[in-house]
Amino acid sequence: TSHHLLLSSRAAENMELWLLISNIDAIEKSVENLYGDHSLKVDGDRSSVSSGTITIKCKDLCVMYLEIPGMEECLNIASSIEALSSLQSITQMYPYFYRPKNLNRQEGWNLFTTEEEFTRLSANTTNWRLSYVNKAFAVCPTYPDAVLVLRSVDDEMLKAVARFRQGGRFPVLSYYHRKNGMVIMRSSQPMPGANGKRCKEDEQFLAAVLQPDRKGFIIETRSIQATHQARVKGGGFETKANYPNWKRLHRPIDRGRG
Repeated sequence: TSHHLLLSSRAAENMELWLLISNIDAIEKSVENLYGDHSLKVDGDRSSVSSGTITIKCKDLCVMYLEIPGMEECLNIASSIEALSSLQSITQMYPYFYRPKNLNRQEGWNLFTTEEEFTRLSANTTNWRLSYVNKAFAVCPTYPDAVLVLRSVDDEMLKAVARFRQGGRFPVLSYYHRKNGMVIMRSSQPMPGANGKRCKEDEQFLAAVLQPDRKGFIIETRSIQATHQARVKGGGFETKANYPNWKRLHRPIDRGRG
């Protein structure tokens, strides 16, 4: 299919292997013609037999070897897998072109609400609250009206933090682990600039997120070089001196340009 490679021996209908095409990292192929003792007899004549081997190396370190009878069939299968696993545009991927019957795109906006998620969260913890500080996009143009924030942080502090964050994107709750209480939050970069400007509300906010005697990790999606270059343009990062309980980890994400 356009999203999975299905392998089956047809010995039993339930014996199938589904390999996600986006999990394929590399493909190697080899073909050969076999003669002599390895030939087949067809109507009394000896005819050559061709076969091929496709080696699929996956991103999860799994390696698969497929023996395909017929040289042409082997090359065709390998070519199809290579084409599907090396798409040039994200719009060619399955979620973008698949259109199920009776699909109403507008229904996606009503699949869940922040209020419903807060009700679920409240069953596990009382440390978070629902804030409408961004009603009518008053603080951040890219956040919804309602956001989940720490109960110990009032809206005035949120506004101060938003002024210190690019685009007003102050840290908001994205994920809560109900067993250990760990959370994932998202935000934009702080704006200390080349002069190292500080924001006490921002520092207090991130300190309040951590449980006693716990450390936090800031996953920086820019490279180290890009992070330091951002300071020249007024941006920057959370320094160890001002955020002592947070450790910054650089995990760069490629930013394509249209």
